[in-house]
Amino acid sequence: MSGIILEGGTFRPIFSAGVMDALLEEDVMFPYCIGVSAGISFGVSYISKQKGRNLEVLLKCRKDKRYISTRNLIKCRSLFGLDFVYDEVPNKLFPFDWDTFLKYEGKVLVGVTNAKTGKAEYLNALETDRKCTILQATCAMPLFFPAINWKENLYYDGGLADSIPIKKSIEDGNQKNLIILTRPKGYYRTLGRDSKLAMRLLRNKYPEMVEVIRKRPDMYNKTVEYCEKLEREGKAIILRPEYNVESMEKDLAALERNYKHGYDMAKRQMNEIKKLLVED
Repeated sequence: MSGIILEGGTFRPIFSAGVMDALLEEDVMFPYCIGVSAGISFGVSYISKQKGRNLEVLLKCRKDKRYISTRNLIKCRSLFGLDFVYDEVPNKLFPFDWDTFLKYEGKVLVGVTNAKTGKAEYLNALETDRKCTILQATCAMPLFFPAINWKENLYYDGGLADSIPIKKSIEDGNQKNLIILTRPKGYYRTLGRDSKLAMRLLRNKYPEMVEVIRKRPDMYNKTVEYCEKLEREGKAIILRPEYNVESMEKDLAALERNYKHGYDMAKRQMNEIKKLLVED
């Protein structure tokens, strides 16, 4: 079996959306999809076969204060408007095709980080409610989101404990994988100012999260090295942008270029990607 792995990165996964739209255009559906944060949030529109939906939503909502603004921090303790992004957008303004999504016969996993244990968990996206609470959980980056409650557990962004869940995919039996990263080759993660502030914010209420955040750069860098090793061994294809885009990019033209970049890259490598789905 083969899997598709989706890294997060707020708006950077618009590159991944371009890749997935190219896959939809070629009728290429992976039987297993796993990701974290905005990566898997965009990924569900691949599962619902809604080509172009991610780009349309981002271009039309990026500058809408209901979508993202500091005033949302006062209203719902989140930089993103939770009710707007996860309810009004998918259920009213840009309808998500729930019927097609729920008919998907494969596995769709959403990586989250348990706030109390600091451990990575992988939730079944097909079990989410109509307010997309599981997607809220995987995007819940400390400082910008509250911890999200799902089935009596509190969760933060899945990228904290497992930024690129390739090992989970292999553990689940996928010997070949398409890995979509959102940083260019050579990117090296370090512990930034936001991470240090989050560690101070969480140390009393969720002490296990402090070590998770501290170790994240090393975990991330080693996972990228592992992905590159798999690619050298012919067990994976890595698609990643050739240039960086800011996670909170405001320039709509830049976001659209990054989408097209992913689309074009996938098109060029489509024959090789299709081979991942061929049984040996």
